[in-house]
Amino acid sequence: MNAKGLIAGVRRGDAEAVTALLGAGAAPDTATEDGLPVLCLAVGAYHVAVAEALVEGGANPDRRLPDGTTPLVRAIDGGSPAMVKAVLGREPRLRLPEAERQHLLSLARDRYERGAEAGLRSRTSGTGPVHRARVKDDEYDHVTQLTLEGATVRAGHGAILTDLEWAFRVLTPVDELVARAVAQPDADHVDWSSARWVLSERRSKETWSAVAAHRHSPHPECRRFALDVLRWYELTRSSRRNSYRKETAELLEAWADGGEDDPAVLAEVLNVLSETEHRATDAVGLRYADHPDPRVRAEVPDLLLSRDVPGTVLGAAARAALLELAGDGHGTVRAGAGRALVAAHDGGAEVTDAIVALLQDPAADVRALTAEAVADGADRTVAVADALVALLDEDDLGTRLNAAYGLLRRNDPRTGEAIERVGSHMRPGYEHDHRLAAFWRWEWAREDRPEARSAER
Repeated sequence: MNAKGLIAGVRRGDAEAVTALLGAGAAPDTATEDGLPVLCLAVGAYHVAVAEALVEGGANPDRRLPDGTTPLVRAIDGGSPAMVKAVLGREPRLRLPEAERQHLLSLARDRYERGAEAGLRSRTSGTGPVHRARVKDDEYDHVTQLTLEGATVRAGHGAILTDLEWAFRVLTPVDELVARAVAQPDADHVDWSSARWVLSERRSKETWSAVAAHRHSPHPECRRFALDVLRWYELTRSSRRNSYRKETAELLEAWADGGEDDPAVLAEVLNVLSETEHRATDAVGLRYADHPDPRVRAEVPDLLLSRDVPGTVLGAAARAALLELAGDGHGTVRAGAGRALVAAHDGGAEVTDAIVALLQDPAADVRALTAEAVADGADRTVAVADALVALLDEDDLGTRLNAAYGLLRRNDPRTGEAIERVGSHMRPGYEHDHRLAAFWRWEWAREDRPEARSAER
């Protein structure tokens, strides 16, 4: 019974059921009708969570199959990096002998260099059209899935090769990893993200310098990828040695000063620089406040705020620049300026007027983003509160929630009406929303006050 239930659970892709059955004594290497272990069934169906549960439960990823392959080899052939990680198991460098590790690396490299379509046609001998679809390979990244005559493969062999090299502690040259990443110029593609992850894990000065050297690449995608890796260095600086904080900030400032001619790349330079604690960011921001490309201007507001001094007062030049950007012709720029003005509100009437104007902006996205900032902001003027009330009729639920929440935080007498107009506090996907939780608490506190109960009688 356990065997049949396990096979059925694997076919359904039900990882919870598979885990429960393994815990109840089902054999992790149970064979299906074709004599192959259920791990191969999971691999072929791209049921990643099921494969992970089987391996964690004792399934053997290195078991030699009748055709000479193993479940791990089949996972590599299938082209899903997420599946390979699930099947690879723990400590593969210690578990697998050197010859087997080299074989797996050669297999992954061969599949990558041949290309997924060539491999699929070779397997099926098919000559018809290949169906391509973009699919999620894990929670964050995507890959192209190719299907021909009922056979399927995913084109993630670049990421698989990168992941195997790192698992086996092969230090691939930085330039080779960059080339793999930018062959798929999309930061959410598995090849890009795997190369970024590995390089962010390699903390030697040599690796950092080799990544930074791509600032001078003639190819914009190589420069973008280098910036992405530097961002990851910055994001993980608090928990790692060798984060190169000072070197990264100085590099980014020099990059911003160095005549980057691609607006998209320049915008990324400014974006990453804004996430550092470099104190020269406001000067950089002022330099680009009137840049002709809105992508660049949109990065300026964050550069004009000091991230390491909460509640800092804007300098006169930064204040003037933000007020100018709040009237920009591009909505993304206006919204960014609004968030910055809310964060550094100095109580001036000009700033309040600008924030109110953005809460009344013709673009719904600008109103929404400004309302989100204002909800937690320090401004307590009547004009801002009145503008929040006007947003209670917005089509966007998030905007209505922020408007009501902003009124609640201001102890505005219209809070009860605002909460009532938002409607039900039980909404799918909002179970842990802090605004709805605040509404519950406000209503409970009101019900518990004797004067509130008396007023209702």
